[in-house]
Amino acid sequence: MKVAYIDQYKETFGVQPICDVLAETDAPTAPSTYHAARNREPSARSLRDEEITKELRRIHEANYGVYGARKVHAALLREGHEVARCTVERLMRAVGLREVIRAKGPRTTRPAPETDRPADPVERQFTASAPNQLWVADITCIRTFSGWVYAAFVIDVFSRMVVGWQAATSLYTDLALDALEMAIWRRRHTGADLTGLTHHSDRGVQYRALRHTEVSNMRPPWPRSAPRATRMTTPWPRRSTACSRPN
Repeated sequence: MKVAYIDQYKETFGVQPICDVLAETDAPTAPSTYHAARNREPSARSLRDEEITKELRRIHEANYGVYGARKVHAALLREGHEVARCTVERLMRAVGLREVIRAKGPRTTRPAPETDRPADPVERQFTASAPNQLWVADITCIRTFSGWVYAAFVIDVFSRMVVGWQAATSLYTDLALDALEMAIWRRRHTGADLTGLTHHSDRGVQYRALRHTEVSNMRPPWPRSAPRATRMTTPWPRRSTACSRPN
């Protein structure tokens, strides 16, 4: 460490003045000690460290710079390199290589207050004998290079087909409603009869919002609502202009 310090500043101050200053500290160094260290043949450990460091850089770069010491060490062992994990950690720390920590995704469901919770007509029996008998809905989040994207889906239980969907960069209030209206619009334009349809969702605030409830509680051809859930979510920001409802 002292040798590297002297190497850094010797062109500006010279070796002897630096050693004179170091003599007044807790780490005194004589010029002869410095020159001996510079002229000494590299040790077997330093040569080994240099060899392993090259392999560390190669593996780290080959895996998009996201591997940490554990995965780099495993890759080295698979390639036949005998090296301790503590050595990998030490060398990666010395050259500034580190893993990419995966951020936790945002929560998409926050339960609404427990007042006036709708009943569960399907009684957790997610089966259907024909199309448009039971739809289930949910909201999820997708990680992209530009950030998180929120997607609302409506699925027909009979065919497992996604009949309605909407995506946005923010969890706005009407995201779930837009997906439901899209599903209704698509099925009505094929001449489908939605009489008796049950629309099942969790009890998140998006599905129990006033506007969503007004639509889902209307008489056929609109579906009936049956919110249920045990998951929790975050509040949503204002509505995004990136999504639009079908005409």
